Amino acid sequence: MLRKDMHEDNRQSWNSATDAHNSHKIDQAGFFRNGGSTLYPEEIELLGDLTGKSLVHLQCNSGQDSLSLARLNANVTGVDISDTAIAFAQKLSTDTDIPATFVRSDVYDWFEQVAQRGEQYDIAFSSYGAIVWLSDIGAWAKGVASILKPGGKVIVLDFHPIAMTFDWDWTPKFSYFRAAEGEHFANGVGDYVAMSAKSGVSTTYNEGVKDFINPHPGHEFSWNISEILTALIEAGLNLKVFKEYPYFTGVMLRDEMRELEPKHFYPPERMPSLPMLYGLVAEKTK
Repeated sequence: MLRKDMHEDNRQSWNSATDAHNSHKIDQAGFFRNGGSTLYPEEIELLGDLTGKSLVHLQCNSGQDSLSLARLNANVTGVDISDTAIAFAQKLSTDTDIPATFVRSDVYDWFEQVAQRGEQYDIAFSSYGAIVWLSDIGAWAKGVASILKPGGKVIVLDFHPIAMTFDWDWTPKFSYFRAAEGEHFANGVGDYVAMSAKSGVSTTYNEGVKDFINPHPGHEFSWNISEILTALIEAGLNLKVFKEYPYFTGVMLRDEMRELEPKHFYPPERMPSLPMLYGLVAEKTK
């Protein structure tokens, strides 16, 4: 069941958090003008050749990954619920001369609008913390299927729900089977950019906003792997690839994580090897 009331809380929460997040990132336009990319080999491998492909980046946040995808010669549309994130993405596109279209919308509303116009895409892409904001995974999967061309693919690379059952100090805290009820927080989206950077991840961290506390509530829905895969299959998509990775890329979202490869962060040695990310490719055959 869609929870539009909670989506609205999350919109306001992301509006506040996005300003805090971007305050820590130094000269993003210059980064792109100098040839920078925010993509990792994992998503590039799953995406394949993007030349000339129409791609929608669902829940694109502030557009950095969207512009990196456009740099790979895709025709990119980014969609996000946050007004602040989309305004930032549009300005970043202008400032870097990297063409992309950005749309401020609840993703479920966007699916309906695009389907009504009869538009379809070669690729729908979702990455890094997007799935947890979806209040109805089945409706999302059907929406994705409705906007894909025959032969089109949905590609997801996201945090593994197993990794999200732990608290910051690796204490087990959250149930793996909890999406339907959701998790509800009085202080919404936190400043994970500051948290990760101050743990030593970034060499270009700008102090920016200090001690951010979100004034708006937030609501998360941690769908487990079987729920995600079943939703895609029931929407008529064929699963082609499913992968699990024993590390986070680019962020240290738990304490004591080890950078065993550049920008690849593993659990502490005292922990067993765990799936930290997952990736999938599902195809629309007709």
